[in-house]
Amino acid sequence: MDIKSEKAVLLREIEQLEDISLLRVLKSMLHYGLKNEGRISLEQYNKELEEADTEIEKGDFLTHDEAMKEVRSWSE
Repeated sequence: MDIKSEKAVLLREIEQLEDISLLRVLKSMLHYGLKNEGRISLEQYNKELEEADTEIEKGDFLTHDEAMKEVRSWSE
């Protein structure tokens, strides 16, 4: 499959997502890959840890079982 086709498939799959946590992870991965292409600063690392802690405190996370169920659904 060429890059254009891969992008189209990915966009369709993202459009179907209803899980805000998963969308945030994807967004973070994209930003990391597009911006940094390597190591992040200590300040950015600490900021991301604080943001993650805040989300966890709000209950905005997936359990291991929920994450595994989500991953398995990707191959369906």
